[in-house]
Amino acid sequence: MKVAFFSTKSYDRQSFDHYLPESSHDFTYFEPKLDHNTVALAKGFDAICTFVNDHLDEKTLKKLSKLGVNTIVLRCAGYNQVDLKTAAELGFKICRVPAYSPEAVAEHALALLMTLSRKTHKAYNRVRENNYSLEGLSGFNINGKTAGVIGTGAIGRAFCKIMLGMGCKVLAYDPYENEELTSLGVEYLALEELLASSDIISLHCPLTPDTFHLISQKTLAQMKDGVIIINTSRGALIETKAVIKALKSKKVGNLGIDVYEQEEDLFFQNRSEEILQDETIARLMTFTNVLITGHQAFLTNEALAQIATTTLENLDELEAGKKLTNEVVWKEE
Repeated sequence: MKVAFFSTKSYDRQSFDHYLPESSHDFTYFEPKLDHNTVALAKGFDAICTFVNDHLDEKTLKKLSKLGVNTIVLRCAGYNQVDLKTAAELGFKICRVPAYSPEAVAEHALALLMTLSRKTHKAYNRVRENNYSLEGLSGFNINGKTAGVIGTGAIGRAFCKIMLGMGCKVLAYDPYENEELTSLGVEYLALEELLASSDIISLHCPLTPDTFHLISQKTLAQMKDGVIIINTSRGALIETKAVIKALKSKKVGNLGIDVYEQEEDLFFQNRSEEILQDETIARLMTFTNVLITGHQAFLTNEALAQIATTTLENLDELEAGKKLTNEVVWKEE
C-alpha cells in the first residue's frame, strides 16, 4: 500500500524505516498534522497513518473519502480523535495499536511520581548552579502510601505491579476486575471509595464521554487533602481549571502530567522562541509542586518498535482482506 504518514517526527521515521525494507508498503512522510486543511496531501494514496493529535473529524473524513482514501492506521492506542460514526457511514476501515510496551507508560508515571516525591528536578538545577543547599528539598516516602489506580488495562496493570513493588497498598477502579491483580493483593473499590482512600491517584483509562473530566471539582472534593495526582493517559480526563483551584487550596499536594487538555497546539513542537499564549498551562507551571512533560510517556525504543511493527501488520491484513486483529469499529450507544 501507498501510505501517507502524518505528524512525522524524526523518531517516527527512524523506527518505521528500520522495518520498511522487509515490508511491501511504501511510506511518504509528512510533517504537518492531518486536518481538513492538509487532507489534500493524502491524494493518490491508499491509506493514511495518523497519531493522537491528527484530526479525523467529519469534515476531514468526508474530504478523505472524496479523495478515494478509506483506510486509516492509527499508530496509537486511543481513538477519541476519530469520528467513528461518520467513518462507519463512509465505509472506512480503521486499525490501531492497542498496546505498545505498557511498561513504558507505567514507568514514566513512576518517574513523574518519584521526581515529585524527592524534588530531583530542582536538585539537578541547583547543583548545576553550584548550589548544594538542601533547604526546600524535603520529600516524602512512596513506600507505605496507598496508591489508587483508575483503569487496569495493560498500562494500569503494569503500574499496579510497580506500586506493589514500591511497598504501597494498591487500590483499583475498573468496570472489569483483573484476577491476576487481585491475586497479587490489589483491592478493587468503587470510584468514590478509591478517591477517598488514596494518597496517590494515577490515571490509566481511555478518554470517553464517561471519563471526560473524571477529575473535576466534584471528584477532587472526595479526595484526601494533599493528594498526589498523576496522569499519563489523556489530558481531558482532568478538568485543568478545577485542579488549579485545588492546587491553590493545597487540596492537591502534587500534580504530575504527561498530557494536557489543550495540548494539541503545544506538544510535539519546539516553541521555545515563542510567547506562551496558553494562560492555563502557564498558570500550572507557576506551581513548584507541578511537573509537566510533553506527552513522552510512550517514547522508548521498545515502544516505538512495537508501534512500527504492529502498524505494518495492520496494513498487511488490510491489504490482504484478512480479518482485522486491531480494528476499531463504531458501536451505536
